[in-house]
Amino acid sequence: MEKFIKEYKIRTYECDKNSNLRILTLMNILQDMADSHASDLHLGLEFCLSQGLAWVGSNYHIKINRLPTLHETIKVTTWPSAEKKIGAVRDFVIEDEQGNVIIVASSQWILIDFNRKKPVSLREHLPEYTVIAQRALDTDFAKIPEPERADCVRGFEVRFDDIDINKHVNNAVYPLWATEAVEHDFRDMHIPAEIEIAFKKEGHLGETVEVKTQRDNDISISSVTSLNDGRELARLKIKWAEFNR
Repeated sequence: MEKFIKEYKIRTYECDKNSNLRILTLMNILQDMADSHASDLHLGLEFCLSQGLAWVGSNYHIKINRLPTLHETIKVTTWPSAEKKIGAVRDFVIEDEQGNVIIVASSQWILIDFNRKKPVSLREHLPEYTVIAQRALDTDFAKIPEPERADCVRGFEVRFDDIDINKHVNNAVYPLWATEAVEHDFRDMHIPAEIEIAFKKEGHLGETVEVKTQRDNDISISSVTSLNDGRELARLKIKWAEFNR
């Protein structure tokens, strides 16, 4: 097993108004790296579709020293770092052009039977592979508490472009919603420094979701709920840092 490495050049449409990489794009880069490496290991999308399987993200934990900026080239490294009976852990390191580590992340994935929507054993359904027992981020994906109050509430409709190839809301959309679900003045002066995500249920096209957020100084906790039937789709905890212009 070797680590998978790829470079990305940050383009204009991937940046926010301050020329920082969008959180949505950061999440998409992590997903692209995971899919590309899984495909190289013959464990990716094509294999899963042929077997009636799907990889579903259950958790992310991301620490951001700084976000890359417009026209910067970053090097992203990923590898499977741990294995459980029905789940796998994949870690990531992002470096700038000088070799400085600017972002580290860890993610947890469940292998499911696509039709039954039930988790299945990795070793019983996947080809042989090994893990690299090295963690980019020492995390056990701690439980995120439920918001105790609603300091800010935002509503969103699930759009066609929010839906991914698994026919539900893509993982990258949830931190987008959560970062929008704080006061606009606060958001304008802060950027995420740490993001924890627990995915709970699938979101579907046309649903209306409500993001209820509790913010205590530089920590926000958000619960994403479908207003169609009340089920909780995801829960997120974000530690914010002041943005130095």
